[in-house]
Amino acid sequence: MTDYDPLTLAGIVGKWAVERPDFQVLTVEGAGVRADETRTYAQLWDKGRGLAAGLHKLGLEPGDMVGTLLANHVEFVDLMVASSLLGIALVPIDPRTRGDKLIYMLAAAGCKGVVAGDYALPEILAVRERVAGLQWVVGVPTDEGRATTPQLQAVGVRPYGELAGTDFRGEEFPGSNPDSPMELIYTSGTTGDPKGIVMTHRRYCETSKIAPFLFGFKPDERLYSGLSLTHANAQVITLGTALVNAIPCVLSRRFSKSRLWDITRKYGCTNFTLLGGMTTAIYAESPRPNDADNPVRSIISAGMPAAIWNEFRRRFKVELLEFYGAAEGGLTANPPGIGPVGSIGKPIATLVHRLVDEEGNDVPADAHGERTGELLFRHKDGTPFKVEYFGNPEASARKCAGGWLHMGDVVRENRDGWMYFLYRKGSGIRRNGEFVDTAFIEKVIAEVPEVDDVYVYGIASANGVPGEKDVVAAVVPKNPDLDGFDVQGLFRLCRQKLEANAVPSRIQLLDQIPKTASEKPQDRFLVEALESNPAAVYTEAR
Repeated sequence: MTDYDPLTLAGIVGKWAVERPDFQVLTVEGAGVRADETRTYAQLWDKGRGLAAGLHKLGLEPGDMVGTLLANHVEFVDLMVASSLLGIALVPIDPRTRGDKLIYMLAAAGCKGVVAGDYALPEILAVRERVAGLQWVVGVPTDEGRATTPQLQAVGVRPYGELAGTDFRGEEFPGSNPDSPMELIYTSGTTGDPKGIVMTHRRYCETSKIAPFLFGFKPDERLYSGLSLTHANAQVITLGTALVNAIPCVLSRRFSKSRLWDITRKYGCTNFTLLGGMTTAIYAESPRPNDADNPVRSIISAGMPAAIWNEFRRRFKVELLEFYGAAEGGLTANPPGIGPVGSIGKPIATLVHRLVDEEGNDVPADAHGERTGELLFRHKDGTPFKVEYFGNPEASARKCAGGWLHMGDVVRENRDGWMYFLYRKGSGIRRNGEFVDTAFIEKVIAEVPEVDDVYVYGIASANGVPGEKDVVAAVVPKNPDLDGFDVQGLFRLCRQKLEANAVPSRIQLLDQIPKTASEKPQDRFLVEALESNPAAVYTEAR
C-alpha cells in the first residue's frame, strides 16, 4: 500500500485500515424505514479507492473542486476518502439549496462536477447550464428519490454505482498535501455572499485529534450527530473525531428531535451536539417517563438558554458542555459544573483573546469589572491567525487583521473571565444555529409581481436562545388594498424556493418601509409597527 501523509484523511483511514480493518467506525442509522448503513475502516479504504479510480476517469486532477448535494450517507464519507486520495477538494452544500444561491456557491468554488442525492437532482438539473465550468453530475440513488440507472442516464446524469465500482487494482493515487484544501465549508453569508472557508487536511486532522481532550471524551465513547455533514460541527466534532481516533460514531441522514433519545438508546450513544434552537425544540417535546433513561453522558451545546439549562440537565440526566466557536476557528468552553449557567465559557488553553470597540481599541473594565465588545482570538504562542476564504483575499485579510481572528460577535465578560454571547454584529440573522442570508429571501419576494418593496429583518427569537432571531419579511404590495394581498400564497412561494430555515416566521404588510435619507430601512420603526399593528402581521398557515 502506498503511504499517504498521516495528516491527511487518506493517511488516517489507510493507517487504520491496516491496524484495525474490521473496526466499525461509522453507522448511518436507517430511521426505522431503511437498513442501517455501516463502514469499517477496511470498507472505507476499499470503497474510497474504487470511487477515486472512477472519479479519476472523469478527468479530475489534484486541486480540482467537486460539489456535493448530499444528506448524511456513507457514500459521503467514501467520497471524502476518495477526494483525499486524488488530491481534490469537496465543496459540501446543503442539498436543500436551490436557484441563484446554488449557482453562486458552485461557480464561486469553480466546481468541475457535482455528486448529488437523487432527491436533490431537480435543483441541480434546473441550474447546471448556468454554472460555468460544470462538466458533469453524478447521481446517488436513494430510497427517497428512487432513481434508476436508466432514469439518471436519460437526463445526462452519471450513476454513482458505475463510478464506485471501478477496479482500482494497480492504481497509484497522488494523495494530498496536509496544507492543501480538503473541503470548502461555506459560511451562511451573514454580511454578503457566502464565503468558502478553506479547511485544510492538517487543520481537520489536528483539530479532530485533540477533540477528545477538549470535550472530555472517554475511551468507551460512542458519538452521535443528526447535524449535516455540510457544516463543520458534524464534520469535525463528530465524524472527524471518530475517524481520526477510532471512536465509533452514529449519524442520522437528517436530524429528528422526536427520535433523538430513542436513537441514543438503540445505539448506546454517549454524546451528541445541539446548536441554537435545537435545545429549546427538544426541551419543548412533551416529557416522557423515560426521559432520563438514556446512555448519554454529556451534550456539547451552543446556545443553551439559561432559563432551561439546569432543568434540561435534570430532566435528561446529562451534563452540558457549552461551547462557542466558528468554522474559521476560535473556541471557548464552559465545562460541566465549572462555569456559570448561560456562559459560553473561557478560551481554550491554546488561545488568548481581546474584547474591542468599534474602533478596534481594547475595552476597559467597568466599575463592576465587566467588559463588553467584539471578541478577537490569537494563538497563545503569538502565531497570527490565518483564515483563507477561497478566491477572496480581501475578506481573508479583514477576518485576520493584525493577526487576530475577528469573530464578528459581541460578548460580555464578567470580572472572573466568564463570557456571555450577546449578539452578532451587522445585519445577519442567526436562526436555529445558522446564519440566514436575507438577500436570498428578499430576492425571492421581490420577484413576485404583486410586491412593490421588501425588507427582511430579525426580531428576538421566540425560542429564547441568546443571539437568535426570528425572520420577518416587511412587504409593500403594489395594490394599496392590503387586505387583497395573498399572504399565504407568498408563504407557499417562500417554502417552495427557499431553504426551510430561511422561510419567514412572519410577513408584515405595510404601505411603505420606513427608511433613512440614504434609503436604509429603519428596523426600529418596523419593530414598533410590528407591535402596534398586529392585524397587519401574518404567520404561515400549515
